[in-house]
Amino acid sequence: MRILVVGGTRFVGRHIVDAALEAEHDVTLLHRGTGADDLFPETEHLHADRDGDLTVLDRREFDATIDVSAYLPAQVRSLAAALGGRGGRHLVISSTSVYAAPAGPGFDESSPTLPPAADDVTEVTNDTYGPLKVSIEHLARELFGHRATIVRPTYVVGPWDYTRRFTSWVQRLAAGGEVLAPGDPTDPIQVIDARDLGAFCVRLVEDDVAGTFHAVSPEPPYSFADLLADIATVVAPAGATLTWVDEEWLLAQGEDDGSIPLWGGGDPWIGANAASPEAARVAGLPARPLRQTVAELVEHLLLEPPEGDGPGMSRERETALLTAWHAR
Repeated sequence: MRILVVGGTRFVGRHIVDAALEAEHDVTLLHRGTGADDLFPETEHLHADRDGDLTVLDRREFDATIDVSAYLPAQVRSLAAALGGRGGRHLVISSTSVYAAPAGPGFDESSPTLPPAADDVTEVTNDTYGPLKVSIEHLARELFGHRATIVRPTYVVGPWDYTRRFTSWVQRLAAGGEVLAPGDPTDPIQVIDARDLGAFCVRLVEDDVAGTFHAVSPEPPYSFADLLADIATVVAPAGATLTWVDEEWLLAQGEDDGSIPLWGGGDPWIGANAASPEAARVAGLPARPLRQTVAELVEHLLLEPPEGDGPGMSRERETALLTAWHAR
């Protein structure tokens, strides 16, 4: 197949391209700069800013297009215009952030979504991200019709994760000692390995599958306590302990998902972390065990150590919070 990947040089896109090349497809990458041309020398690299001139796509034809980097409806519209119906199956990466408060654990893709973003919304923030993804989904279905495929991942984890949200927990638990665990241990959480997501996207376009799919793992119920336990089993040294600290107390101390990555403290939509993967599984979603992801991520970090500090609080701040929590 001739596959166009829009935004295929960072994290999710990178793993999609890896999967497509492993399946021996002919891949073209559309991205802004020349700095990533050495990343996949066996692919064709087209350089363009998707917010600007896309004439580089003139007269080109593909069997499938995988859009990794659509954040604004205008980007979907301009890409559709540039392809002019020559892009084949059109897969858009969306998010489980599109949901209004879900009905409960195991909800499917028909669960109500948020209202779409207003037409004048052009900035991506924590508040606009979900509604903008809803708008993108609506527009993709309008413009591409039966050729549209929507994939809604949860938190994506694995090698080359520039957000380092999950990676920070792996590194923290590997350091041992007393670890601050946030909120209610039963809070739901889901992740998806970027390599599994990449393989799934390629499978969907290979099989020319329409529809909307959750890219999530594991099947609920799966909790934050389960997540930390799976990580700890792989990396934590002897003597490491978890201390669960109350959500309201942490919020009162000014903590949030910036200082405690992946934590849904205070988020009324935390139930969106309990989506059913059934439709995706039937369509071919692979889902390696989380402990395997952790072990492989550790190997990757040894080969490619991240630069600078990742997200999350300092050890000094964590110690101060634990001391105050014990003394309350």
